[in-house]
Amino acid sequence: MRPIYKIAQEISQDWKAPYFGAVPYLKAMHTLRDLSSSYGRDDARGILLYFLSNSGRWKGETARRIKAEIRTALKVS
Repeated sequence: MRPIYKIAQEISQDWKAPYFGAVPYLKAMHTLRDLSSSYGRDDARGILLYFLSNSGRWKGETARRIKAEIRTALKVS
């Protein structure tokens, strides 16, 4: 998996007006390097799962590709 902050950068470039529920998780993702990272008391895995659950309104090829990348890294479907 590439660094989480790199994924967050690509999301921010593509998703110009993110859903308000996804914003705090996207902001946290900008500070994370890998799945062993944390943001405050939240671990990267939890942040990514919450991001996925709040990113349903993000559509398009980039969204599908990145969501699949995150799911693969987390080993969830």
